Amino acid sequence: MKIGVIGAGSGIFSLNMIKDLCLTPTLHDATVCFMDIDEERLDAAFTLCNRYAQEVGMKLHIEKTTCREACLRDADFVVCTALVGGYQGWKDGWEIGKKWGFRWGGSLHVMHDEAFWINFYQLRLMEDVLLDTMRICPNAWLLMVSNPVLAGITYLKRKYPDAKLVGLCHGYSGVNNLIKRLNLDPKKVSYQIPGVNHLVWLNRFYYEGKDAFPLVDKWIERHSEEYFKTCGFSDGTGPKMVDMYRRYGVFPIGDTGNPGGGAWGWFYHTDGEEEKRWNEDPDTWFQHYFIWSEKNVERVKQAAYDPTVKVVDLVGLEASDEPIISLIEAIHCDIERVIIVNVMNGRLSVPGLPADFEVEVPALVSARGIQPIATEPLPKAILAYIYRDRIAPVEMELEAIRTRSKDLLVDLVMMDPFCHSRAQAEGLVEDILNLPYHTEMKAWFEPK
Repeated sequence: MKIGVIGAGSGIFSLNMIKDLCLTPTLHDATVCFMDIDEERLDAAFTLCNRYAQEVGMKLHIEKTTCREACLRDADFVVCTALVGGYQGWKDGWEIGKKWGFRWGGSLHVMHDEAFWINFYQLRLMEDVLLDTMRICPNAWLLMVSNPVLAGITYLKRKYPDAKLVGLCHGYSGVNNLIKRLNLDPKKVSYQIPGVNHLVWLNRFYYEGKDAFPLVDKWIERHSEEYFKTCGFSDGTGPKMVDMYRRYGVFPIGDTGNPGGGAWGWFYHTDGEEEKRWNEDPDTWFQHYFIWSEKNVERVKQAAYDPTVKVVDLVGLEASDEPIISLIEAIHCDIERVIIVNVMNGRLSVPGLPADFEVEVPALVSARGIQPIATEPLPKAILAYIYRDRIAPVEMELEAIRTRSKDLLVDLVMMDPFCHSRAQAEGLVEDILNLPYHTEMKAWFEPK
């Protein structure tokens, strides 16, 4: 069995995937081919992952290449985790967004890592990888891990409905924060967390077969105020998340409310004082994220070539919260299990949302494929916000790209709740398109 990994230079991600693979005896003797265009980072990830497998005594065949075709040849599974241009494209665009009066918590397509100037290149890369997969290893499953999962799955599955494609996001594992806060035994918990990527909600929650929401209510009543005094920014059980639960009756999970998922909703971020009230500070949150990422890159580089460092000490021996290897094992070894995935809503697994749009839902996974499971309805208010804040902007973005319409790109920006005029939106779009490394995107939206 062969797994091809596109964008494997992300050392910690690749190392966590290898760790999960090493903790899965049924996949013993698998081949993993790492592909990246950054040879230095690719070599560090390759070296480190080889050392980890050796330390834990797992027989794996780990390869590396800068050629996508070589990576895909004979692959049974392809994992795409690539980000075009790295983090600098985020930062430059966000500074322009701030200049024009945009704030965190608005549209995913402006102040977020799924901004339109990122998605333009990512969607192209995703399509290229899918087409290469269908040509070179047509029986392989493509696991789309890099963002935008929401727009990517919607776009690609509409265009290539028969493709063996699934999106994966570990954000749903944020439910473990709530389980930990309530001091529950995770083995006795069951739940549903439907929605669309980066806007998912705990709408069914059971402990030992009984409704566990009364336990949430009791914790909020007795302990939440004390906890709020010490918790960090955008905490999964912090004041903003608890307020959302009180408002809508379902609990926001993972990236739904934190900056990593767009810091929804905008009304918690109208100004600095409002953010302080809810213990939100997206700027600091992202600064910490970038510092953490940079440190990980350095740790990987140093550890890869230092024989005195035990790789096991870097990432441990416990499974990560990434569902990648669990899904691969379920399909390859025909082990039935339920995994939360990102697929089209063709079976109306999330009632009330369109059939031709991406949803994040539990699915039964086995050698028979990926079969989405019907979930209980979300509140009408949540469905309304999904239409307004996720579906409508994605539809506008995809149509802007399809028609090469700069006007529709401006309309997309005008959907942001912090946009107050067309001039503001036009200014942002012009400044983004005029960045020196966006010549390809500028030419697309300004055809001669």
